[in-house]
Amino acid sequence: MDTSSPAVFVNAELLRTYVGRKVRAVVQVIGFDGGVVTGKSVDDQQLIIKGSPPSVPVMNYIEVIGIADSNQSIRAEIWTNFGSTFDTHSYNQLCLLANGEFKSLFL
Repeated sequence: MDTSSPAVFVNAELLRTYVGRKVRAVVQVIGFDGGVVTGKSVDDQQLIIKGSPPSVPVMNYIEVIGIADSNQSIRAEIWTNFGSTFDTHSYNQLCLLANGEFKSLFL
């Protein structure tokens, strides 16, 4: 496992802190437009995911790992389909812990 460039766990609120860096986020797919996915983040904000998305049904949850392009978009390198059910509250809490009190355990 390559640990030289870890991806930071982020929700939409935290994304703006990591523009230009590798991040990982979970979004619920709201729509597709070419190579762009519009999704709802685990903290109920809209994110734009750019890249080559796999075929994922609308309303499914996906995890993306890539570079934060802006405070609302990620250029995804890795896409993982998490299916139609996902505990967004727990993942949001993980994002907060990974960027707060327990940051040293994640980076």
